[in-house]
Amino acid sequence: MANMPNKGFVVWFTGLPSSGKSTLAGLLAQEIPLRGLPVEILDGDEVRQRLTKGLGFSKEDRDENIRRIAFVAKLLSRNNVCAITAAISPYRSARDEAREEIGRFVEVYVRCPLETCVTRDVKGLYRRALAGEISNFTGISDPYEEPLNPEVVVETGQESTEASLRTIMTRLEELGYLALSHPQGTTHIPIPTYLVQKITARLDGEPRKSPSTYVAEVLSGLLAEEEFVAMTGEQKALIEGRLKALGYLE
Repeated sequence: MANMPNKGFVVWFTGLPSSGKSTLAGLLAQEIPLRGLPVEILDGDEVRQRLTKGLGFSKEDRDENIRRIAFVAKLLSRNNVCAITAAISPYRSARDEAREEIGRFVEVYVRCPLETCVTRDVKGLYRRALAGEISNFTGISDPYEEPLNPEVVVETGQESTEASLRTIMTRLEELGYLALSHPQGTTHIPIPTYLVQKITARLDGEPRKSPSTYVAEVLSGLLAEEEFVAMTGEQKALIEGRLKALGYLE
């Protein structure tokens, strides 16, 4: 795929209940804006309370649920938004239908052993399903069809959420959906979230400029003004002390 950063696309998380889809979706939604792209999350539980309220858990209703999520995700991506969906979407045919409709589609299989998902279930839904109190429960009384060729597979039963997130971000770069985080001749400098939020607000109306580009321009301007950056030894010591306290210097 050609490198086309800053164009909308859909990241489609799928996996068993309590496998970690919503957690990863939330973390990914914090990272994508740092690459200059707006994000919206379509979480399965929230969607069922609003967009698909009234649908049950039969195969027909589940498929209709996925169709509606896919339609909204397609509209978002068409308007240069990264739409992140976090729904079980247990049936392969429904996911394939969503892929065909959306086009710019990245399927992320959140693979996790059933026994691990059961232990993570804070809502107690697995326990109720095993007791026969809930019918059509994915993984217990209803099937989950694993993806055959997903763009990304993360092993949430074995690796940390940070490792899974890195895998997803790296793959999005490889596929050309995100610009490389470290272009040749550059380095990585962490920017506190509160500053990113302020920069993003200042850049409102300048969609072609990302927070990182803005910071690079500001720093370049400051370094060009030698008189401005000149400082006394005492000032330098104060700055170095603050950077050490923040963990940027040893």
